[in-house]
Formats: sequence, structure tokens, C-alpha cells
Amino acid sequence: MDSTTALNIETSKIGSVKIADDVVAMIASLAATEVDGVSALIGNITNEMMSKIGMKSLTKGVKVEIVDQVVSVHLSLIFEFGYSIPETSRLVQEKVKSAIENMTGLTVADVNIHIVSVKSN
Repeated sequence: MDSTTALNIETSKIGSVKIADDVVAMIASLAATEVDGVSALIGNITNEMMSKIGMKSLTKGVKVEIVDQVVSVHLSLIFEFGYSIPETSRLVQEKVKSAIENMTGLTVADVNIHIVSVKSN
């Protein structure tokens, strides 16, 4: 799916609920950057600036693939020096999976992390 498509996730007698894949990417981005040890997503800026810019900037470094209501997430992250890469990665995977599933009702198959840099303090 490209970023302009929407996913129909629920149909009822009243109508349907559609979630754009950019929304799923936004949820993943925000969840990942809340984990201690994650400095930023590649191509993204810090959380303090998020309210001042558009959504497109927030989803850089996030690729979301949705097939039959199952999500695969790919994150390109910058970690902070001094944090355990395996532990921080596990926490990011859990947080992103939980956030997407709780907020959308979609199933997350995997959260793949690509560490592109380590930022020193």
C-alpha cells in the first residue's frame, strides 16, 4: 500500500472505519521514540518539534506494509550511546506492536529495526 491509500478495517450496519497507512506509520513513529535509548528515526526530528511540522516528516524512517489487516513495520532508528542495543530494540518492538494493535485493531506480524547510527551524548 502506498501512503495515500486507506485500509478498511471494520464494517458495521452504520458504516465503515478506514485507517490510512500513514496513520499506522505515525503510531509506530511516536511509540518508538518514547523508548529510552532511541534518539530519533532517521530523517525524523525530536518529539518537541513534532507539533510544529506536518505528518509526512514524522513518518520518515518508518515503512509500513499492510496485507489483509496484518502489519509489518520497518523502522530506521538512531540509538543513544550507552544503551543496550538488544534490550532497547526489544522494548521498541513491544511498544510499537502494542500501540498499533491497541489503537487500530490490526495484527502486527513483525517490527523490524534497522539501527543506522549511535548518537553520543
